[in-house]
This record gives sequence, structure tokens and C-alpha cells, in this order.
Amino acid sequence: MGKFPLRGVIISLAVLGLVVFVISQTGNRSKAETETLSTFFQQVESGDISSVVLKGTSLSVITKTGSEYETQVAAPLSFQDQQSLFDKGISISNQEPGRNWGNILLYILPIALMVGFLFYLMRGVRTSGDSAVSFGKSRARLVTEENTNTLFKDVAGVEEAKNDLVEVVEFLKNPGKFHALGARIPHGVLMVGPPGSGKTHLAKAVAGEAQVPFFSLSGSDFVEMFVGVGAARVRDLFDTAKKNAPCIVFIDEIDAVGRRRGMNINGGNDEREQTLNALLVEMDGFESKHDIIIIAATNRPDVLDPALLRPGRFDRQVVVDAPDVKGREEILRIHAQGKPLAKKVDLKTVAKRTPGFVGADLENLLNEAALVAARAGRKEINPDDLDEAADRVVMGPERRSLVISEKRKKLVAYHEGGHALAAYLLEFADSVHKITIVPRGRAGGYMLSLPEEDQDYITRKMLLDRIGVSLAGRVAEEIIFGDVSTGAQNDFQQATDIARRMVTQWGMSESLGKIALSNSSASYLGEFEGARQYSEETALLIDTEVKSIIDTEYNRILDLITEHQDKLERIVAALLEHETLHAEDFEQLMKQPLAAEDSENQALPL
Repeated sequence: MGKFPLRGVIISLAVLGLVVFVISQTGNRSKAETETLSTFFQQVESGDISSVVLKGTSLSVITKTGSEYETQVAAPLSFQDQQSLFDKGISISNQEPGRNWGNILLYILPIALMVGFLFYLMRGVRTSGDSAVSFGKSRARLVTEENTNTLFKDVAGVEEAKNDLVEVVEFLKNPGKFHALGARIPHGVLMVGPPGSGKTHLAKAVAGEAQVPFFSLSGSDFVEMFVGVGAARVRDLFDTAKKNAPCIVFIDEIDAVGRRRGMNINGGNDEREQTLNALLVEMDGFESKHDIIIIAATNRPDVLDPALLRPGRFDRQVVVDAPDVKGREEILRIHAQGKPLAKKVDLKTVAKRTPGFVGADLENLLNEAALVAARAGRKEINPDDLDEAADRVVMGPERRSLVISEKRKKLVAYHEGGHALAAYLLEFADSVHKITIVPRGRAGGYMLSLPEEDQDYITRKMLLDRIGVSLAGRVAEEIIFGDVSTGAQNDFQQATDIARRMVTQWGMSESLGKIALSNSSASYLGEFEGARQYSEETALLIDTEVKSIIDTEYNRILDLITEHQDKLERIVAALLEHETLHAEDFEQLMKQPLAAEDSENQALPL
């Protein structure tokens, strides 16, 4: 009997007992009145009795007026007494004494409840015993070929990582090919990369291709508050894997259990460290000759224990990084399957539009584009839907319902126009892709610039031009209005961050020289600032150098925009009329010769 039926029985018995109790109490209150035996004999003599029902020593009497009462006799009426009553015209009937089922149930019900409750407690003890036994069991889930439809052909943008995993699958399928050359099976493969880059997707592809048992679990499945449970689960996991060897074990987010030892304030004898020790022993201990491959994924390789990363445990690390433009195009083609795209849609252009996007971002972009097209009632996804989806993913939805005054709209136009003009004029700045003064998300407007190609390394001149473009919005406000606004807050944050990195990390400071002053720990989740390892005097020099870089670039952009203010006015006039300028419109606008009406701030046709 399961939990629900047993509980239902107990609840039903309790309700039944309550109902019987109420009925019995109500029945007791509604019993007929009682009279003395002398009253009964007087009514018999006077002829007022209509009928009598014999119930042993109890007589149920009904008078001719319809009233009813009961009376008691010392002994059951004899045949002569009954005949005497019959002769007086009284109807006589016999009835066996009835059983009061309500009272009987009231006696039986408490016993039944006690028996049921004891049974429930015994069952709970038995279940707890089973749970205690299974507490140290591994929570790995077996993934079979029938449970996954993902193959290597469904993975794009990470060709190098896929090739490494293809080799792993081939080793499991044909180990003799490698053993003939003296190669041993790699014990572990660690996949590292930013969130959403496709690490788990690759693992699913391995499960689909391997045709061997594939066990999947998370690093957090080992962690418990009770000491020894995690280690027991590790041992059970490998015992299960050895019984199914050759096989693959996939551990997602292994940093939950594989963090560097000795960094815990609780000391070295805590639960997580015991779990890690058990994992290290099982991966490459005395009994290490088994055909089990551990594939792990993390976006925090900087916190993993060095013993976990040495050869013999995780023999190779596979970087699953953000895809390049070709990889993004292939990912878009995979996720575009089943989505009706218009003929004008060029996924290569979309790939160029989305630098830094990972697989999850691109999937989300296409889904947003489909939602935008559906809301507009279209049957196909057109380029405008994809452009709107990209803006929604990066900046948030448009706020066209927001009422904006002409003064504020003009301020935003000059601010964004300053960014665009600086990006157009500076040699090493990224090209302008889009300018808009339509509020989106928390931004009143924005200028989107994109590099012509993916950039692995960035030069000092490129960084300085990026700082200049960030400062150009504030410069334009100061030139035109003689006043400044709070709209440049994020611009200053970006410019300051670049300048500080140039000084502390990239050795691009003339006064401080070619040294690294930052002790931050870089990971795919951002940088984590460590303890400062330089003096207060050096900190003052860093702040001075950062300010010097910002001030120098600000003055350079101030001179540049002042010299080309006529182009700024042209951009602002077009923005005030059209609200949004795309790359082609902006290039055409900048290449048009200056006309007399430009000085009058007339909008030019696009």
C-alpha cells in the first residue's frame, strides 16, 4: 500500500468515526419519550392504546391520538398477557432487540485507528531504513541511444572540441586501433568554456554517438551536508561504471565538487574535500585500468584543484569557446531548421551582426525573431525580425509608448550622433552598424558598432579609439549645449575599465612600464579581484595614469568633433526625422557632399 492510499484510509476512518459519533448523538437526542408502567395500564383500561411493539422488556406504545412513547416491564410479556391486550383491540407485534451500530462503531473505530497508525509508523521506519541505505547511492542517470537524438552533426561552431570528442567515441568503439600503437585510453576530458557555449550539448552528442552506456550527473549531486555521503556516492558511481565498462560518465559543473583544497575556512576535513579525494583516487588510483572515460564540464577552470587536472586524471582540456563568424553561421543554420525564413534573410549577415554570441544566445535570437514575426502576423521571418530580435536580446524591448519631449530627443540625438561620428572618423574604431534614438531597455538610445572581423588580439591604438568613441557622446553634449547630462554613465564605465586594464594588465602605460599589477582571477564568468599586491604609491600612480588616458582621449575627441561639427548636425537631422539609421543609410549620409541646407539643420533624404 502506497503513501496516498494509506493516508486516504486513515482520513476516511477518522471522518467515518466523526459522522457515526454525530449520528449516534443525534439519535440519542431524538429517542421517543418514556412513561411509567402504571400510565400504560391506565391507557389500556381506558382504551387509548392503538398498538404495542414488543422489544423484549421494552414496549413501544402508540396511542390512538398518534403519540408514541416507551415503557419498561420487569419481564417479557407472556402469551396470556399478549392475548389480553389483543382482546382489548390493541395491535401486538414482536421485534428482536436491534443492535446499535453507531455504538458498536464507536467502540471499533479507535481500535482501527490505532492499528492503522501503528502500521503507518512501521512503514515509515521501513522506508527510512531503505532511504538510509540508498543515501550513499550515486544519482547518475543512464542515458541510452533511444533517449537522445543529438549527434555530432547537430553540433556546430566548436569543430576542434568536437574532433577531440570524436576521437574519444572512436576509442570506445575500436580500442584495438589505439592499443596497437601503445596508446592508452584517456581517463578524463575536461570541457571548459563560457555559459551557453555548448558543453552539455556536446556531451549529449557523445551520448548519441557512443553506443556505450552513458551516465550523466551534476557535480552538486555529490555534495551533502553529512560527512562521507559524497565519497560514498563517488565510489558507488565508479562501481556502477565498472560493471558497465566500457562506458562514459558525464559530470556537469564539476567545480561544485572539484574546487581547490585548502581554501575552505572549515579546514581540510570537510565533506567537499573528502568527496574530491574519493574522486581523485577513483580516477587514477591503484585500480585505474578500466575503460571508463570521465567527461566533465565547467566554466570555472580557475578554481579547480591542480591534482584533478594532472595527466592520468583529466588528460586533456577541451576549450569550448564562443564561436567565430563561420561557426555562428553554422549554428544559426542548425537552429533555423523548422523556422520559415524569408528569401531575403542572409544568415551570414546575422552571424556578422552577433560577435561574442554563443550557441544559446543564437538559439534565443532565432526564437525571439520567430516571436516577433508571429506577433506581427507574418508567415515568414524577415531580416527586420532578426534585427529586432538581436536588439531585444542585447538591449531589451523598445519603449515606443514612452512620451519623450523634443528637447530630450534632441539631446539623445546629439549624444548618439557623437558616438557615431567618432566611430566613423577614427581609423581603428569599429564601424557603425546602427544608430537609434528610440528608447530600448534602460537606454534612451544607442549606437551599435561592430568589428569587420572577429578579433583575438586588440592593439593599443584600437583600445584608445574605443575609449574615444565611448567619450564622444559626452563631448557632443558639451559642444552643442554647453552642459552635460547623466546619459554618459555607462560610457564612462566602459572607458575607465579599458584604461585601467591597459595600465594594470596589458602593460600599456608609459609611466608604469611593462608590468602586470592586477591579481585578478580570470574565468568565463568574469574577473574576480584578488588581494592587492602593490603599494599605495603605486595605486596613486595607477589612478593618475588612468585619468591621464581618459583626459587625453577626451581632448582628442573634443577637437575632432569640433572640426567636423557640420557632419554631426547632418547625423542629428537624419536621426530626428527617421529615428533609426542603419549602416547603409549612415554610410550614404556621410559620403554625401555638404549642401547649403546642411547649415540650416535640414534632414537629408536617405
